[in-house]
Amino acid sequence: MPKLKTHKGAKSRFHITGSGKIMRAKGPKSHLRTKKAKRVRRQFDEMIELNPRDRKRISRLIPYGVK
Repeated sequence: MPKLKTHKGAKSRFHITGSGKIMRAKGPKSHLRTKKAKRVRRQFDEMIELNPRDRKRISRLIPYGVK
């Protein structure tokens, strides 16, 4: 079977942990950020686990994981 290509957009948006979880960043984190509370701005920097329903779809886009 031929090699699969990694989707470059997915590569930059998702991170795979050592235990195999797919992590993603939170939503509207850059636009109008100065108005938001400090606590909210801090929360945008955290990575959260991907919903299990989306796992199969994203795994196809990054078949070899993300370094």
